Amino acid sequence: MGLFPFIKKKPLFSEDETRRIVSAIRSCEQTTSGEIRVYIEAKNPYVSPMDRAIEIFAHLKMEQTDHRNGVLLYIAIKHHELALFADSGIYEKAGKEFWDAEVKKMISNFAENHLPEGIIQCVLDVGEALHTAFPYERTEDKNELPDDIVFGKL
Repeated sequence: MGLFPFIKKKPLFSEDETRRIVSAIRSCEQTTSGEIRVYIEAKNPYVSPMDRAIEIFAHLKMEQTDHRNGVLLYIAIKHHELALFADSGIYEKAGKEFWDAEVKKMISNFAENHLPEGIIQCVLDVGEALHTAFPYERTEDKNELPDDIVFGKL
């Protein structure tokens, strides 16, 4: 608790923006066995955003998906950093060019101050790649990870 517990910080997203991001994740995951997570914190305590994304990926146990097809979108708001980390199963199938292009799109959206829209577009693009590589199978698919946005220290 801070020095002034009665002062509340304004949430990063409005209720509608949060709902739209989570809805995009859920919608994508209905067409694939893959898993998408979004992790947002204020500052990256490490030099490389990719190193931090890898740490968060492991902390969220995303490597434990059945097909190694989890994808983490990591964002450090105050440091203006992001990383898109994909487990080996989907990284190899989508290819390095896909992941590089997605990061460039997100940087462009974020530079124009379109954070929720950039996240949603990235989730939808990643969801399409997951659907292509790991389509939903009714008999065996299950939601292996929560769909909510994970907030670190803001």
